[in-house]
Amino acid sequence: MESDLYLRLKETDHKYLWHPFTQMQEWLEEDPLIISRSEGNYLVDTQGKRYLDGVSSLWCNLHGHVQPDISEAISRQLEKVAHSTLLGLSNIPSIQLAEKLVKITPKGLTRVFYSDAGATAVEVSLKMAFQYWQLKGNVNKIKFASLANSYHGDTLGAINVGYSKLFHHYYRPLLQDSLRLTPPHVFRFYKGMSHKESITAAGKEARNIIAANHREIAALIVEPLIQGAAGMWTHSIEYLSILRDLCRQHNILLICDEVATGFGRTGTMFACEQANIQPDLLCLAKGLTGGYLPLAATLTTEKIFSAFLAPYDEFKTFFHGHTFTGNPLGCAAALASLQIFQEQDVLARLKPILKRLKDRLDSDLSQLNHVADIRRQGFMVGLELMLDPEKKIPYAATQKIGVKVILEARKRGVILRPLGDVITLMPPLSINANELDILLNVTRDSIEAVTCQAS
Repeated sequence: MESDLYLRLKETDHKYLWHPFTQMQEWLEEDPLIISRSEGNYLVDTQGKRYLDGVSSLWCNLHGHVQPDISEAISRQLEKVAHSTLLGLSNIPSIQLAEKLVKITPKGLTRVFYSDAGATAVEVSLKMAFQYWQLKGNVNKIKFASLANSYHGDTLGAINVGYSKLFHHYYRPLLQDSLRLTPPHVFRFYKGMSHKESITAAGKEARNIIAANHREIAALIVEPLIQGAAGMWTHSIEYLSILRDLCRQHNILLICDEVATGFGRTGTMFACEQANIQPDLLCLAKGLTGGYLPLAATLTTEKIFSAFLAPYDEFKTFFHGHTFTGNPLGCAAALASLQIFQEQDVLARLKPILKRLKDRLDSDLSQLNHVADIRRQGFMVGLELMLDPEKKIPYAATQKIGVKVILEARKRGVILRPLGDVITLMPPLSINANELDILLNVTRDSIEAVTCQAS
């Protein structure tokens, strides 16, 4: 029975809110799930029902909700100062966090520029890369390269390098042409090839495109090892290394967008570590604060930083900033999150959980009749559903299979998120073995219930 409180909240939501990535015509016809509190790895609605947070509240929660160390760190900072601008001033947590980030990120990154979200971290990196070449006198380097169907956020610069026809086609007239490299996805782009053959083909294409256009390319941006919002598409360490080598060979900056992949999501602190990659710019957000507060960071090298140093009247300053840049509360939360990684040896603790995840996916979910492909890198998982996996026949968009699966999972007490008909799993790093089994069992049962009915 719906409570009076829920009915009031539902009416107010439908009257005033506009939800992101949501067809509001359908939303206004539905009973919304309204979260009122949280407990560890669970979210709790207004009726008191608990839901396992299978997507880490959009891929950002690391250590569980209401984590006492992070909550306490924010509370302590609240007693000092909640916000103070970084424009012409500094604050203690932002200084301390910058030092920590430089120490844990790949060697060579020495400078930290704060913003407030993944897309803004990407915007910062693009503007830094562009202005760097202008300041160095390479004025023809005005283009960017990226992987096909990548996603780097929804601000205009991020859209330009991460264009998705589904999400962004209305804005196409506002965008410049970026160069797209086709990554070695056998299932999507290189059908019929072996994994090794796809890397060879993708590497050849990358070499040709970059060789033909390198004088105009300011930077190549890539989500290392896995393209998250594109559909959890993975690529190999070998391919990532090829891209790094091409950037060095042709004097192109490499931007690693680790907004989704950073902070343990792929099994290491940062995905680029696995290929021993040192990017020229590194974008961080989402898990930076453990999923508590909006904060992002763009790290770069001393070489890039020094190009902006000049007398005041030369106006070589990086004229970019955000009101809440380096917010003390966000930085305090991030410091506490990094302390948890260290004190609880989070990455080592993850290893048996990651093995269990892999084993269950291989032995159980891969056997489902309508699971056409399972893509995984660490805790980042995508299960692609198709009407006929053997013939690669997808479901019709009107069937809304992905949406129906996540709604079925919700009935069973688990929050999932679809990317079309790709069901994504990205639980908090704090998930235990029992909770992982719950997540996978509900995912399996929900897929079976929906696809059997749709067949």
